[in-house]
Amino acid sequence: MKPPAAPAGQASDSLADEEWFEPPLNEPDDIIQHSLFGEILDWMLAPLLLLWPMSIAITYLVAKSIANQPFDHALEDNVTMLTQQVKQADGKLSSQLPGRSGANARDFLRSDDVDAVYYLIQNERGGYVAGDRDLPPPQDPDRYRSSTVLFRNDNIHGTPVRVAFSYLDMPAPPGEEPRRALVQVAETLEKRAQLANEIIKGVILPQFIILPIILALVWFALARGLSPLAQLQERIRARPPDDLSPIESGQVPEEITPLVGSLNEMLARLSLSIDMQKRFIADAAHQMKTPLAGMRMQSELALRQTDQGEIHRSLEQLARSSEAATRLVNQLLALARAENQPQAGAAFAPLALNELALAVVQDWVPASFAQQIDLGFEQPEQPVIIMGNAIMLRELLSNLIDNALRYTPSGGSVTVRVRATLEQAILEVEDTGPGIPQAERAQVFERFYRILGSNVDGSGLGLAIVREIAQQHGAEIDIFNNPRAQSPKLPGTLLRLALPLLPPAAPTEDDVTYG
Repeated sequence: MKPPAAPAGQASDSLADEEWFEPPLNEPDDIIQHSLFGEILDWMLAPLLLLWPMSIAITYLVAKSIANQPFDHALEDNVTMLTQQVKQADGKLSSQLPGRSGANARDFLRSDDVDAVYYLIQNERGGYVAGDRDLPPPQDPDRYRSSTVLFRNDNIHGTPVRVAFSYLDMPAPPGEEPRRALVQVAETLEKRAQLANEIIKGVILPQFIILPIILALVWFALARGLSPLAQLQERIRARPPDDLSPIESGQVPEEITPLVGSLNEMLARLSLSIDMQKRFIADAAHQMKTPLAGMRMQSELALRQTDQGEIHRSLEQLARSSEAATRLVNQLLALARAENQPQAGAAFAPLALNELALAVVQDWVPASFAQQIDLGFEQPEQPVIIMGNAIMLRELLSNLIDNALRYTPSGGSVTVRVRATLEQAILEVEDTGPGIPQAERAQVFERFYRILGSNVDGSGLGLAIVREIAQQHGAEIDIFNNPRAQSPKLPGTLLRLALPLLPPAAPTEDDVTYG
């Protein structure tokens, strides 16, 4: 809905009646804080605690491999000894081990009382020659070479054993294939398990002592490594409230240097902002002295007058001074709000720039009639849609029209024009006043800057407000001489704003604000 029109000459005050601040954003109920110390400790201890069981498993496998080697050598020696005792007589194999019973042979092979030892000698047909009949033969014997001692894991009577075996080539009658005998020696795994356990104990037990020491050292190293952060915190906390000087980066670790650099950049921006606010307050106080002093002088003069005519003239001057003071205060408020909109883009909405400009021009028609200035408006046939804040853009255009009317002499003209290119919306305010010299066009947007010799009442804040609002809308501002000016003494001014154009298909009809 279109807001009610402001009285003539007071359109620039519309911003003063609006709310100053946006509603606060909803803050999350719970803010989760993470400890840098704890996170680094987790990332260091988690792999350590994960690798520790893996280390135990690998140690166990290595210990078994180490434990197997000496006992495998003993089994190999036993197999070699048995093969040397196997003889062939009259085509039959026999064993020449001491004693006639298998028990005596096992006693001869046994080296201690811990493990049970089994042996078996078979002829070329798998027939029994000597030893323990329950000892299973190897699978697929054709793939094994003769005279080579081999090893395998097997079971006898449900007990796992380690088996060493070898095939022997025996003499055969002429014309027949060589005959192979099988010699096997098996041993249970008790000594191997005991040796593997001793190796594991010798490796793992020291780890139980070393691991807590490692954890303590990691904790101490982290605390020591993060101590520069605590020192930096103390240095910042010890600063006076008004000390915005850069933080010394030479005393911090290299990893914290980017953080310190960002803090220094923020401090520089904060210092600049505070300096600007101080300068703004000082300039505003200086500018307010003139109208307030004039009002006081005129009121005192009116009190001393006895002539009604003189009193009336003093009151008129007092009214003009109060109007100037009111306008200055409103412009100061408008500028303060325009400069303190860090999230102005969040309040942007699609709006028709031509409709908004038409509404503002209509507000200023009575003021143009009073000054005998022709105030015109030109717009295209199609709506010009942009993303923006309607209230702030009204303030921007009101200041441009106000400046144009103030500097245009009676009988002149002011034209507000809205048009569009392929990518930009163009807003132009054109007058037939004295123009702005080329050398001063960059300075007229500064606060309280006035062109010398203009002889026009004003505070010098109008174009400063325009610049702040234009920057928030991403607009480009250019100042030219009026190309349609007809008097060399009055070259006029053409002030042009180029704003990003919203694609035609982006907003719906219900989304667009018309002024």
